[in-house]
Amino acid sequence: MAAFCKTRCLLMMVSALLLTGCALRQPGPLLGDRFPDIKAMTTNGPMVLPDNYQGRWLLFFSHPGDFTPVCTTEFVAFQQHLDEFNVINCELLGLSVDPIEDHVKWIEWIEDQFDVKITFPIIADPDAKIARRLGLIHPGRAPVTVRAAYIVDPNSIVRAIIYYPPELGRSTAELFRAVRGLQLGDRYHVSMPGDWPNNSIIGSDVILKPEFFKAFPEDQWQPFDCYAEWFCHKQIPEAAK
Repeated sequence: MAAFCKTRCLLMMVSALLLTGCALRQPGPLLGDRFPDIKAMTTNGPMVLPDNYQGRWLLFFSHPGDFTPVCTTEFVAFQQHLDEFNVINCELLGLSVDPIEDHVKWIEWIEDQFDVKITFPIIADPDAKIARRLGLIHPGRAPVTVRAAYIVDPNSIVRAIIYYPPELGRSTAELFRAVRGLQLGDRYHVSMPGDWPNNSIIGSDVILKPEFFKAFPEDQWQPFDCYAEWFCHKQIPEAAK
């Protein structure tokens, strides 16, 4: 009887937490959440998030640490593709728990070694307050930040969250594809197939959502093809570039 009562009490406590919205959840913003308000010091000066990026897309990414080989290769790649991100109205912003002095020395080392000057800002978070608020501290490896990427839209809404282990560097091409796919999805009310724009079934076509037919007049629907009433696709010139 005592065991039964104990179990019943625990269930009641969990139910109460769920009803009051106090249930445990993953730290940091989730998909569809507004990116948290944060004041930060960066290599480009003080910054207020997400206000400084209103009206633009933001690729916000954390890295485990300065003066580490995988992160160095990532940052060189991000800088080399920065103009491509800027063309699609997307800014880059990095973060780690290193102090600003280390960020600056690392940037200088990268430029000396590879003739690549990192121009996008990097947040210095030596006390890990920002990283903890965003859920970026690696479990069991504190205070190291995980290799994470947030894609935030012009309305400051988190649209994608991607995590990588410390051993695996990120693909700038995939992150660019994700931002561009979300932008086209918003603009045309469509979805992107797997491996877009090189899908093995429909190539660079996009998948039409019901909202597409509501948003555009009938003369703009054609031409489109369907495998089934729930699987229709269409070529949009902008998506094929």
